[in-house]
Amino acid sequence: MQTQIIDGKALANQKRAELKKRVEALVTPPHLHVIWVGNNPSSRIYVHHKELAGASVGIQVTTHHLPETSSQDDLLALIGQLNHSVDADGILVQLPLPKHIDESDVLEAILPSKDVDGLTSFNLGCLLSGRPQMIPCTPQACIELIESVEPDLAGKLAVIVGRSRLVGKPLFQLLLAKHCTVIQTHSKTHNLTDLTQKADILVVATGHPGLIGGADIKPGAIVIDVGISKMPDGHLSGDVKTEDVLGIASAITPVPGGVGPMTVAMLLENVVLAAEHRQNSSEED
Repeated sequence: MQTQIIDGKALANQKRAELKKRVEALVTPPHLHVIWVGNNPSSRIYVHHKELAGASVGIQVTTHHLPETSSQDDLLALIGQLNHSVDADGILVQLPLPKHIDESDVLEAILPSKDVDGLTSFNLGCLLSGRPQMIPCTPQACIELIESVEPDLAGKLAVIVGRSRLVGKPLFQLLLAKHCTVIQTHSKTHNLTDLTQKADILVVATGHPGLIGGADIKPGAIVIDVGISKMPDGHLSGDVKTEDVLGIASAITPVPGGVGPMTVAMLLENVVLAAEHRQNSSEED
């Protein structure tokens, strides 16, 4: 069996082309505000990528870089200002935050309509109730990548390895909405391989490099590798041993170049959705 490498960069470029047209149809361009606290070198790279990605489709991106010593109150005050600003369609807080700041309290402070990461309890609750508003970017990217090779997911057995608020839990709901039978596994799951070997769709999001090998998957499975870790020699590794899976899986996302580019594209789509809603609400008023 020849394994298809799912080209996340190409699919993300297609999505950006669609978004650029939607941005051009707006009276005013969307405006994303990114808040970055501290000097985490990875965060610096991610923020820069978001600035470039936004510019590529006509989204204005303003970055607010706060020092490492900023208090939680300082951060919440800035979010409060942006919540009330008509010039802010989307608010994104770059994670991780310094240890003295409570991540959950900060995320919950963002107005749900401007929560373009889709991580507030309100937006996660809407997803759970089957009435999604802002959908978390990485889970939605996973769905887009899966459907690029298999449009009809009804009846498929999907196994998720990981249960984070960022990926695993919302992805469970998205796959369920596509009429998959979904099994969620995690670090306490016994006999993990017994479950992953049954999966038609296997999504791995643990941050443990090389956790899944060829013996862990079902022949013909679609494998989505969300994990990305920097190894001691400097190269990037996913949670799946890609070389072991080639010839067994029907399709797999590469690391890098798979889930990452599509996640950024879905962030841009959420910003555009927020701007479209803002414009439509203004017209109704």
